[in-house]
This record gives sequence, structure tokens and C-alpha cells, in this order.
Amino acid sequence: MLIESTARAGIGLRQPHYREFCTRRPAVGFVEVHSENFFNPHDVAARVLAAVRAEYAVSLHGVGLALGSACGLDDEHLDRLTALVARTDPLRVSDHACFARAPWAGRGTVHANDLLPVAFTRGSLAVFVANVQHVQERLRRPILVENLSAYLDFAERDFSEPEFFAELARRSGCGLLLDVNNLMVNALNAGADDVQAAVCAWLDELARRAPPDLVGEIHLAGHSRQHELVIDDHSCVVSAPVWSAYAHALRCFGPRPTLIEWDTSLPTLDVLLGEAAHAQDLLDAEAHARRAGNAMRATHAAAECAS
Repeated sequence: MLIESTARAGIGLRQPHYREFCTRRPAVGFVEVHSENFFNPHDVAARVLAAVRAEYAVSLHGVGLALGSACGLDDEHLDRLTALVARTDPLRVSDHACFARAPWAGRGTVHANDLLPVAFTRGSLAVFVANVQHVQERLRRPILVENLSAYLDFAERDFSEPEFFAELARRSGCGLLLDVNNLMVNALNAGADDVQAAVCAWLDELARRAPPDLVGEIHLAGHSRQHELVIDDHSCVVSAPVWSAYAHALRCFGPRPTLIEWDTSLPTLDVLLGEAAHAQDLLDAEAHARRAGNAMRATHAAAECAS
């Protein structure tokens, strides 16, 4: 998985910010857009994306491939994504570890228009591997698959979630889009005794099972509590516990391109840029710490050789 030598923080670009973003041209590492919003090559959104792409690296993040669907992929959707990738030449292409398509008697195949979770079984893994490989063959590039926020669990499982993603990457050649907020939401909803420790344990297990470059991008977002559930609604600033877990992820995997997601109750562009600036500070601090550590190890090695 190709990672930029200097990891940068970016923002999700949403329609209410188009005009201001294009006018101000803020200094961000990259922008990410939802792929499906730009499938029509002739509408206004496509022209905006072309203008943005002329000056910024762009990451395409999809919500409709339904990579865990046992009935296979939607060929028309994949055709439109392939055309968008050809027009945009994005930095990265990603989608979610979910299913949404299923056969319905008398109605053909239906699409739920949701990110539905899958059990971490050998059967699910085989479906994911086949579908991911099919997408990558069409796009002629590896993709990233994002871990979900899920509001139910399955009794049947053959793998832990980190093990599942490590094995998916090994068999298909894809990478992981690591959503730290989703890990936090899942730990909160599971009622973990120590939520922070649970998230860090997930990250530590992934680091043990997979090479650091498995993680091609990191997502950060806000969440909210609604009745008895914590919802991954991307509606507010990144919480302090998620920032802390993010710092742990950087220690595990090194600096990785990082996106601030904000999809509902959109703030001003300045608020979004402020969140990205904080992520960039943490990225730069981790990069500095690693350079200092490497320099110290090199000094010690040289001293041992001379002695």
C-alpha cells in the first residue's frame, strides 16, 4: 500500500462548503468526497470536483459497493465508479465492510441503502475477498475497506474483527481504512468496562496481526448519544477519547493520511479546518518522535561499532 512520505490531514468536502472552499483554497492535505455524489459526469457537482482536483489530492469514499453482499456486486454501480476513478485519478478509493444487497423473491435483487454489518466468519471472508478482488480488477488499483460502526453483534464468528481485516488484506491485496470513531462507538455500545482500553486493545491486535502499511487512511469524526445507543452520526467535533485513541493508532501504525468526517449538522468551514489542523499537529508530532527515535538508535549503533 503506497503511503505518502509526509502524512497529511484532510477534510470531507460537502455541498454547503463548495463555494467557500473553492474561493478560499485552504491549505489542507487532501479532500475526500462520497463517490456516489459525483457519478453524473455532466452535473454541477462534477464540475466542482474537477476544479478541486486541479489543485488538491482527492480521495473517493463510497457507500454503495456493499462489498459483503453474497449475491455479488451491482455491475452498473461498479461501471459508474470505474468511470469516476478514470476521470478523477484519486489518491485513494474506499468503501465499507458491509452488505446491502440481497435477493428478494419475485423482485430480483434489492439494495437496502444502508451499511449493514456482517458476521466475521469464513463464509463472509470468502465473499469479501471475491468482491474486493473484482472491484480491484475493474479499477486496476487496490482499494481500502473501512471497519463499521455496528449496532448488533453475531453469535457466530471465526475471527476477531482485527483478524478478519488482516486476513482480508492478505488474501485480496486491499488495505484498511481505519475509522477510530467507529471503534469508540462500538466499545461504548458494547458496554466495555474500560472503553479506552478496549479500543487500544483492538488497535494493538491489528498491529500484531498485520504490517503497519495495512492502514492506508484514518477517519476521525464525532458521535452522539441517542437514548440508549451511541450513534456514529458525524455531527460534532472529535471527542477527547477519540483523539487519544487516534494518538495510540499513530504509535501503532505510524503517521497515516487522516480525514475529518462531518456529515450532519455541518459547522462552518473554519471549524472543520480547525479539526484537521489538530490532526495534523498529532501527525507531525508522531513523525518527529519517530525521526528522533531513529536518530537515537543510529547514534547508539554507531557508538557500539566504534567501541
